[in-house]
Amino acid sequence: MRLLAGLRDADRSLTKQAACRIPPGVGRVLSAVEETAESTKLWCGAAAAMARLGGWRGRKTAATGLAALVIAQLTSNGLCKQLADRPRPPKEWFPHDEVDDRPDSSSFPSGHTAAAVAFTAAVAPTWPAAGAACAVPAAMVAVERVQSGAHYPTDVTAGAAIGLASAWLTRRALRLILRHWLL
Repeated sequence: MRLLAGLRDADRSLTKQAACRIPPGVGRVLSAVEETAESTKLWCGAAAAMARLGGWRGRKTAATGLAALVIAQLTSNGLCKQLADRPRPPKEWFPHDEVDDRPDSSSFPSGHTAAAVAFTAAVAPTWPAAGAACAVPAAMVAVERVQSGAHYPTDVTAGAAIGLASAWLTRRALRLILRHWLL
């Protein structure tokens, strides 16, 4: 019980610090990246670029990334948000107006982070340079979700865990399918 209370206190403290300590200019850049990632536009664009520029490896990498993203979205938004009805952080903690433009759904987990991490983690093993390029905006999306008031840090952490699990599951399932077809 003490551990949960300590976690809750740390979550609140980190959320308030992120809201107040990130300079406005950095906040605007984070918001622009998050807006690009909204509705998975950024990751679909990255997949299209990989498929176009990367030949067979690019098409395979893009398909794997998008499959992981879909699993992460279904898990985070379709299942977990329905089960966990956590309210968003209080608006009064945030000194900016971004907090007025947040969804009404459950705060837990962060679907944006789940999608960003899933795509990036699925892409990185097959095409490390593309994975590294995706890691920067993925991290920016995660930070923005707390800074904007949409999520607590634990929501973002849970979203990242869902994204990693989705990428692992996707890559594992593809290997099993290919092994079955090749035998």
